[in-house]
Amino acid sequence: MAVTVKITANFEHNLEVIAAFLDNVDAPQAYDRLLDELTDTLIPNLENFPAIGRPFLERTVRSVEVANVLLRLQAKLNAGDLREHLFADYLVLYAQFSDVIYLLSIKHHRQLSFDLQSLWPGN
Repeated sequence: MAVTVKITANFEHNLEVIAAFLDNVDAPQAYDRLLDELTDTLIPNLENFPAIGRPFLERTVRSVEVANVLLRLQAKLNAGDLREHLFADYLVLYAQFSDVIYLLSIKHHRQLSFDLQSLWPGN
């Protein structure tokens, strides 16, 4: 079953943040590659194989707080399916409702780390 893929405002904002991040690390050409890979690879793959990502809500829960947040999230999703997919250097979060997939978030793997250098000024 082929589905339609839609991009959310948050996903577009994440792309802008990635563009600034890649520009800041002197790799602006990587952003153009990302856009090409999104349109040529990720979106067609999701249209044809919507379950390609790992189920987000099946993560191991290690605290009551996280368990409560996930329960509220499941209630909001109703019959939707929330998944995460590793795509090249990026982590993509998407939700599927019937025959529509919404791209919710995208982060470069280096954006998921801590800036430890800034903790020690003068180094």
